[in-house]
Amino acid sequence: MADSPPSVCFVVFPPLAKNNQILFGKNSARPRDEVQEILYVPASDHEPGSKVQCTYLEVDQVQRTHAVLLTKPVWMWGGEMGANEHGVCIGNVAVTTKQEASDSKLLLGMDLVRLGLERGKTAKESVDIIVSLLEEHGQDGVKCICDHFSIKTQIDLEHPELRSHAKNQGWWNEDKEFSFSDVFSEDSGRDCSRKKTIENQEAMMSVETMFSVLRDKSSGVCVDSGPFITTASAVSVIPQNGSSPCIHFVTGTPDPSRSVFKPFIFVEDVKPVNKAQSCCLGGEPCGHGHSQRSHELYKRHQCALSLIENDQAQGEKLLSIMQDLEKQGLEAMEDILKGSSPLDPAEIVDLFYDCVDTEIKFYK
Repeated sequence: MADSPPSVCFVVFPPLAKNNQILFGKNSARPRDEVQEILYVPASDHEPGSKVQCTYLEVDQVQRTHAVLLTKPVWMWGGEMGANEHGVCIGNVAVTTKQEASDSKLLLGMDLVRLGLERGKTAKESVDIIVSLLEEHGQDGVKCICDHFSIKTQIDLEHPELRSHAKNQGWWNEDKEFSFSDVFSEDSGRDCSRKKTIENQEAMMSVETMFSVLRDKSSGVCVDSGPFITTASAVSVIPQNGSSPCIHFVTGTPDPSRSVFKPFIFVEDVKPVNKAQSCCLGGEPCGHGHSQRSHELYKRHQCALSLIENDQAQGEKLLSIMQDLEKQGLEAMEDILKGSSPLDPAEIVDLFYDCVDTEIKFYK
């Protein structure tokens, strides 16, 4: 089987991000026939002693889970990337390591994304929760060729036995400075062109810049051919002024260069968007394959891609419409971020629903 291209996940902090914002972006690289859905799960209280069924493993439920937005493969419980109502964003990226993992069906990295978002009010809380779950349950051992660890010598938190374990395995000795990436990574033979593409952007990055990076095919950030492709993309804007809302842009469709980033804002009573969710809901096993468990947005977008590829004139016209839709959404969100008065939830409760509905209408 061909090696899968790595998913790309990155974050930009002030002062390199415009308007004192934190920007989060991710492309999900998955099998080309696998559908990803956009799932909103409201905050909820749970009975003491209750359980939650993850993709393969059942774990203890907590008393309260936060509202989350997930972009996820339709067949699994967890998500490739997502955000919660408190502005925490998490993305899943596989890495190749020297450390052997269990072959048992335990927690997937995608399950940990969802669990971290549902249970953590801050990034630090989510990290602690994920670490605790890993210590208790372990992680699934499917090996995937991907990027190296990004943590090197600057380590804020580490397991008390991390260095002694590395020393016992013969991966490190005290004569050398401890670099987590150098010690635990397995050489994948990949270049760092994706990293260079991100780092070589303009001094001040914006939402539009994030979109452009995720759409870059020359560097391999965006992949549209072969058995593995970019199946979904997401960008989050996290303001630091304390008054503006976090805004999350998701595609729900493959190939961000030919997809529309649609905005989502957490408010009470968000309208469900069934047109961006699988026909098989609830996470229960079903007889459908990955490509069959699709949603209306995905189906219509596949037809649009076919038109773009086979009819140049009509394809260019459709791409122009898609770009205009995205531009209108961006302009509306900029107005919200610049607004000085409190946001009226009633004005945006149908925001994502309306964006998906409008996009589908243009595909028909």
